Amino acid sequence: MYVMPGAVPSERGRDLKLGDFKVLTFDVYGTLIDWETGIIEGLKLLTGRASNSLGRDEILEAHAYHESTIQRLTPSKLYRDLLPVVYRRLAEEWNVTASWDECKAYGASVGRWPAFADSVETLEYLKKHYRLAVLTNTDNVSFAGSNQKLRVAFDNVYTAEDVGSYKPTPRNFEYMIEALGRHGYDKSQILHVAESLFHDHAPANEFGLTNCWIYRRHDKEGFGATMDPGSTPHVDFRFNSMAEFAAAHRAETDPQN
Repeated sequence: MYVMPGAVPSERGRDLKLGDFKVLTFDVYGTLIDWETGIIEGLKLLTGRASNSLGRDEILEAHAYHESTIQRLTPSKLYRDLLPVVYRRLAEEWNVTASWDECKAYGASVGRWPAFADSVETLEYLKKHYRLAVLTNTDNVSFAGSNQKLRVAFDNVYTAEDVGSYKPTPRNFEYMIEALGRHGYDKSQILHVAESLFHDHAPANEFGLTNCWIYRRHDKEGFGATMDPGSTPHVDFRFNSMAEFAAAHRAETDPQN
């Protein structure tokens, strides 16, 4: 599917503008943090010992399978404790020996994964116009490391550790919507911003949340570190980067600038 960046014809019967919303809720990994680069770098010790040459997408797709499987089977396991199990499953799949200490080191690597080049500046800009919240499939310690790289004070942080499950489980979105409701925000005032069709946009559709696809993989095939969602969810906005999102907001609020 290719859609020109910007607003997508809405199924909700109205023309949408970025200025219609008061809260931006973000997925972090894949949207603001370049987790695919973080994963590839974090697995180098392992992939370097594999007998067969492994392509980048082959590594990411294997990671996506084991991560999503373990998240489904052990939804209360902390992300920093879940990733070592992913590492072990990958080692077994690639017939590589890996110590548990090596597995644990990978689990502790999340806070070192890099931010996308446009994330910090864009978040600084958007903070002036919206309440910023996070709905992330990680734990509080791992996210704290990533938040240092993003250099913004999010108004609300909702982690998988807080909820006891991982997206795309509906309860994560239920938790976020209810929590923001206690701050006085109806879901019609929320724009959910994410890269993953599987983890975020499919469940956002189920909850009737307006959504914005940051299509970081627009120039690549496949789904990378996320699972194939099956059918393509509806998206209300689509941009290829956070910088495009900010530029569209500027153009909307100050057309002559």
